[in-house]
Amino acid sequence: MENFLKSLINTFIPIFVAIDIFVVLPIFISITEGMSKTKSNSIIRESILTALVVSLAFVALGEAIFRILGITANDFKIAGGLVLLVFAILDIVKHSEERRRPSGRMGVVPIAVPLIIGPAVLATLLVLVEHYGILPTLASLVLNLVVVYFSFIKAEAITKLFGRGGIAAISKVMAILLASIAVMMIRLGIENIVKH
Repeated sequence: MENFLKSLINTFIPIFVAIDIFVVLPIFISITEGMSKTKSNSIIRESILTALVVSLAFVALGEAIFRILGITANDFKIAGGLVLLVFAILDIVKHSEERRRPSGRMGVVPIAVPLIIGPAVLATLLVLVEHYGILPTLASLVLNLVVVYFSFIKAEAITKLFGRGGIAAISKVMAILLASIAVMMIRLGIENIVKH
């Protein structure tokens, strides 16, 4: 149980950082601006459910693809770490809304994919499954989606509390954390390959 809780913490934080609710919130508010509470809540429920289904499907298919292609966990740690590092650098050097500004209709796309579950989150999930196992990773994913759900419900209050500038600053810190996690993944992958 103690090991599971430790793994839960170790998997929760990278997923939380990869989702980066502080980037998603202002975009969510701009997309749903002027909507009725009922319509907004319906979109929130739909987006969370879609995000969960897409994530589960990706994790299931990801493992099968690994086996077919003969990709090892260490290979993916290095590749996933490099992808996350690129996303983190983009977050630091660009305006976050500029990179993730959605196009098309709201609902499943763009709120669920790519706002909540984008490439950085999917890469993180696969690396965490390989490193910590499926159960803590999926538990952390569900907990993170619960956090996103309540953040969306209270989106305007959170934005008022931190202010636009505060949210932007927190987002940059999250990007630096994501870069650190990415470097750690690359390091672990290289260390494990060298040991074998």
